[in-house]
Amino acid sequence: MAREVLAVRYGSRVAPRRESFLNYHVYAEPDGPIDVDYYFWIIREPGGVTLIDTGFAPEAGRRRRRDQWLTPADALPPLGIDPASVHTVVITHAHWDHTGNLGQFPDAQVVMSQAEYDFWTSPIARRRHFALHAETDEIALLAKAREQGRLTLTRAERTQLAPGIELVQVGGHTPGELIVTIDDGKGMVVLASDALHHYEEVEQDRPYAILSDLPAMYRGYDLLAELAAAPGARLVAGHDPEVRARFAAHPAHSAVTDLGTPR
Repeated sequence: MAREVLAVRYGSRVAPRRESFLNYHVYAEPDGPIDVDYYFWIIREPGGVTLIDTGFAPEAGRRRRRDQWLTPADALPPLGIDPASVHTVVITHAHWDHTGNLGQFPDAQVVMSQAEYDFWTSPIARRRHFALHAETDEIALLAKAREQGRLTLTRAERTQLAPGIELVQVGGHTPGELIVTIDDGKGMVVLASDALHHYEEVEQDRPYAILSDLPAMYRGYDLLAELAAAPGARLVAGHDPEVRARFAAHPAHSAVTDLGTPR
């Protein structure tokens, strides 16, 4: 079996554009709705399964009025994946819609950036405009994983997770935001996670509304555009329904997109 990279769409919402893009008024465009998809990602290969983020927990989704139909534990078996075979969980950043359901993988190694972990366990993360985007009990689970020796914190700008899989720290949206690049044998899959919520952020140079560092966010967009320009590269936005249009559906599961197969 070759390395396979999949996106699992597990929830959705509709948001106003004015709340989605920083200083939306500068574009002199009318407000309107924008569809938002919620994903987590799977890297499946002969050596096991790596999960990129764990989505949001059902209770948190209900409280925040998001539609949800899957958790990772629901999505994996129809793909022929035993949740116990997930050996690594990469947390790209510690927002609530990426750290839920971590308890479904009690034996997996957890990987995130040192900068991200340090920020969310610091007093400033409790300030309202940051705390709004995190769940206290999920940050506590990350701290527990560290106590158990299951948490690896990356410090370098680029860290090799495994041959052909690299974690790149870009910051911007959060202090230690990671993107993940994967060589799947056909070229590079660039999992942007929330370094790129919607493709138009890069394609129209429109920063997202939730951020910790605007210059870092712009630098992240530039890097993503550079990576996407490589032959065979596939750029995968973190919340854009366009992901489902740009890549093929997986035959085993209607909510899963095969990122190795452009339409």
